[in-house]
Amino acid sequence: MPSRALIVAAVAGVLAAAGAVLFVVTRPETGPSPAYFRGEGTSALYAPIATRRQDPGPLTEQEVFGQAARLVEQGVTMERREAALSADCAEALWGSGVKAAAAGCAGVARASFAGAGGAVSGQYAVFDMPDGAAADRLVAALDPRRGGGFLRTAPGQPPSFDAGHSRAAVRALGHFVVVNWVGPVGDERGADLTLPQLALERIGAFAQRRVLAAG
Repeated sequence: MPSRALIVAAVAGVLAAAGAVLFVVTRPETGPSPAYFRGEGTSALYAPIATRRQDPGPLTEQEVFGQAARLVEQGVTMERREAALSADCAEALWGSGVKAAAAGCAGVARASFAGAGGAVSGQYAVFDMPDGAAADRLVAALDPRRGGGFLRTAPGQPPSFDAGHSRAAVRALGHFVVVNWVGPVGDERGADLTLPQLALERIGAFAQRRVLAAG
């Protein structure tokens, strides 16, 4: 018959293992966040597409990125790498706060981009939210100062993408949320990020086309 000491040691071992498993399961999720963040809520300009009911056309990869194979701003070129459309919006995000704020999202279109010479990498993401109020909540949740999470790096972005020196512009355009995120690659911390981000900003024209189509 096992001694009392052995039984106590065995129980302690089981409890320790259970505690380790619990820590792994409940440990807060972490991921990359931009060093500079600018967020904007939707405006009256996008009132014709303020809700998905008003703007029921499904979001497509071609609509968002079809004209974005090569974007140029004042001589700076950003070339599209991988692009994809997914119905799983949470897959593109890390952190419980932003995942909760993305509730009701019908789909996300994402593409990665590379600057000429490889010094800059970026991604552009579009989340299809139910309405402008939900879109504004997601914009607010994505603010790194709230600590609720941010985007995962997009497929096609290099492992050496430097999120710690990156910048993101996040806007609600009616019921859509767009994320324009650029940063240096590897040791290229002195790379200019303003013009690459301006180049990617052109992709947001898809929402303006929807506004015009809505009349």
